[in-house]
Order: sequence, then structure tokens, then C-alpha cells
Amino acid sequence: MTLSKPALLLPLTILTIAAAAQSPLPPAPSATPRPLVMTVNAGIPVQSATPGTLPLSLDEAIQTAIRSNTQNIVAAAQQRYVHGQILTVGNTLLPNLSFKAYSQTQEIDLAAMGFKPSTLASINIPGFNAAGFSTIVKVNTTDAELNLSQQLFNVPAYFLYRAAQKSAEATNWQAQSIGGGVIQSTGAQYLRILADQSQIANAAALVAQDQVVYDHAVASRDAGVGINLDVLRAKVQLQSEQQQLITAQNAAAKDIVQLNRLMGQPAGQALSLTSTVPFAELENLDLDAAMKLAEDHRKDLHGLKAQLEVADKTRKAVGYQYLPTLGVGGFYGVLGETTGSYHGVFAAEGKLSIPVFQEALFRGQREVASAQITAIQHRIDAKRADIEADLRSTLLDLDSYARQVRVARSNVDLASQALSDSTDRFNAGVDDSLPLVRAQTALVGAQNQQIQAEFQYNLAKLNLARNSGVVEEYNHYLKP
Repeated sequence: MTLSKPALLLPLTILTIAAAAQSPLPPAPSATPRPLVMTVNAGIPVQSATPGTLPLSLDEAIQTAIRSNTQNIVAAAQQRYVHGQILTVGNTLLPNLSFKAYSQTQEIDLAAMGFKPSTLASINIPGFNAAGFSTIVKVNTTDAELNLSQQLFNVPAYFLYRAAQKSAEATNWQAQSIGGGVIQSTGAQYLRILADQSQIANAAALVAQDQVVYDHAVASRDAGVGINLDVLRAKVQLQSEQQQLITAQNAAAKDIVQLNRLMGQPAGQALSLTSTVPFAELENLDLDAAMKLAEDHRKDLHGLKAQLEVADKTRKAVGYQYLPTLGVGGFYGVLGETTGSYHGVFAAEGKLSIPVFQEALFRGQREVASAQITAIQHRIDAKRADIEADLRSTLLDLDSYARQVRVARSNVDLASQALSDSTDRFNAGVDDSLPLVRAQTALVGAQNQQIQAEFQYNLAKLNLARNSGVVEEYNHYLKP
């Protein structure tokens, strides 16, 4: 017995299946309006933007991405594809029962088949009248059969079926890993937009403050107690902050477009982010605890382990090809003239198949399966090393960004105090506008550094959840 080519290659092909992604989850309850859906040619649903601004929390953004992100949808389709393969392989182990029936009318020319009246007359058949014999015969027959076949002993087919089942498990893990990546990307993009909005608010506040300083410089010059240089400095500073505001607004608009695409929503959908992610230091997590968490929860690692089991069962299926296979089959039915009598008909058979002179084929297939196992084992070892490296880097980032946030906040306080002192001295006529401009520039830099440090720290916490394999629990990491 030899395995058929599709059946043999199926589990080996499944080892390299790319996925996903995670099956779409049920919609999260929400009172906010959702985008409208219209249908175009071929029944393909296309979402259109909701009129006005759509309020969106972090949880809603992630749940929408889980439902509508293309990677998740493709991963779910891959799971269905593998499920179909399992049914195909498993069918070889199940009884094959079928029923067929037919009725036909035939007109036969006996003379053309050699049965001529003269020939039949020479046989001296009693009662035969050659003169009244017609060589054209019409026959109406009806046949009904119930067919059954069953594999009784086929070890390779059994292990192929077990390998296919494990391939479904590997694909499920892969789909969940893809879903985790979608959660991470969507959460990171949401955090980025929150940082953009903070920068916009700071830039707008500085523009308003610079406008006051500019108006004061103009009034002082017009009153004869100021100089034109102060007016020029104030105007340059005002326009510089206006440019920063425009840049921040443009960055936020583009990041919203990207978030919409991650959620599978129309790119032009206007969003109003309702969640805030304040700075909150995460409790200490050592590397050993993080590695144990990742070993238990990393979906990509579990997927590789499942692929290793697929390869192992495939090797067993290949290794048992030298065994004979045993099957039975047959049918029972009735056959007769359509308007006449019928009689039962049946057949029963047993089939024993023994492979002979196929050692080279079997040995080659065993080599292929063994090579697959070796490759996957190395991938598992490399994945564990990658996980450790990712966790070490993330923990270093957490420590670094936490300290940067503390320093940045102190710098903002100092820069705010310096700006307040410079403003008072400028308004009192003690200093010109140069110290004031420098103080404003220092404050802008300190505020931007604080915003970026807090964003990077929250992003590092999200990455820690992802690298530990528990990104689905992002709320535990992001919220205090």
C-alpha cells in the first residue's frame, strides 16, 4: 500500500500554512453609532463613514479591529480551509455508503452481434421459428444498488488524520497570534493619537500665549516704551509655534487614518477618542516570571509545538507504509425488466494490499518527514531565544522610559517656572523679549519630551503584554 500523493503531502503542506490570525469575536456592546454598510457587486459589503464624529474608546477600537481587521478575517478563512482538509483526510477512515438507481431503454440489433436467424436455426432449438424471429430487440431494465466500502486496517491513514487534526490546532494558535498582533498594533496607534492630541493641546496653548506676548510687544512699541526688535522676536516665535501646531494637527489626522485602517473602517471616518491613558508605573516584573508567562501563553510558540506534533505524526504515517491494508466492500440491489420481474443481486469483496519493492520511496518520504521535525525543533529553540531577547529589551525600555518620564516632568516644572519669571520680567520692562523666547522654546521642548516619554512608556507596557503572550489583558498593563 502506498499513500496517495495528496494525502501524503497534506500534513507536510499544513506545516507551512500562514495564518492569522484569530476568529472574529462577537461585537462588543456599545451605544455609539457604527459605520453604515452598503453592498456592491458580488455581494461584497463595503462600509461607509458614519456622518459626524464617531466617539471611540480604546476597548471599542480594539474590539472593532478584532472583528474587521483584514488579517483576522484571512486567518479565520485559513482555519476553515484547514478544517476542510481534515474532513478530506478523515473521510478515508469512514464507511463509504452510497445508493444508485437507474432505468434504461435499449434497442439491440442481434444480427449485428452475430445472432442471425439462420445461425440460430442451425442450433436446432426446440420451438424456434426462424421466420418469425426479429433481430431487433427492445429491452427496458431497472437497477437499484446500495454500495458499501470500509477500511478495516490502515495505520498510515489513521496517523495522517491525527496529523491533520494537529494542523488545525497549529492554525488556531497562529490565528490567535495574528489577533494578538492586531490588538498590539491597534492599541499602539490609539496611544500614538493620544500623544498627538497632547502635543496639539500644548502647541495651541503656546500659540495663544505667544499671541499675548506679541500683542504686548506691539503695544509697548507703539507706546514708545518698547523696541521693534521685541516685536520681531515675538512674531517669529508666534509663527514658529503656529507651524508646530499645524504639524501636530497633520500628524494626528494621518494617525487617525491609520487607526481606521487597522480597525477595518473607512479611512475618512472622523474619530473622537474618549479614553485617556495616564502615566502609571507598572509593578516590577522580573525576567524569570516574564519568561514563564511567555512559555505558557505565547501563541506562536504553542503553534510551533503543534506543528512539531504534526510532523511527528506524519513521520509515523510514512513509517507505517510498509504495513498491509485491509478493506471490505460490496453492494446489494435488485435488477430486472422495468415492467416485469426483479431479482436480487449482490457482490461482496475483501481487499488486502501489501507494498512490494517500494523501499526507496518509503525511505525518501521518511527523510522528508524527519527533516521537517528537525527544522521545527530548531525553530522552537530560536523562538524561545527570540522571546527572551524581546522580554529583556522590553524590560530595559520600561525602566528607561519610567526614569525619562520622571526627569521630563521635572523639566516641565522648571521650564514653566522659568517662563513665568521671564514673562513677569518682560511685562515689567526689566528684560527684552529674548529671554522670554528662550524660556518658551525650553518649555516646548520639555513638554514634547514628556509627551513622548509617557507615550513610549505606555507603548513599552503594551509590548510587554504582547511579548508575554497576554496582550488580550492590555487593560491590566495600560490602566492604573
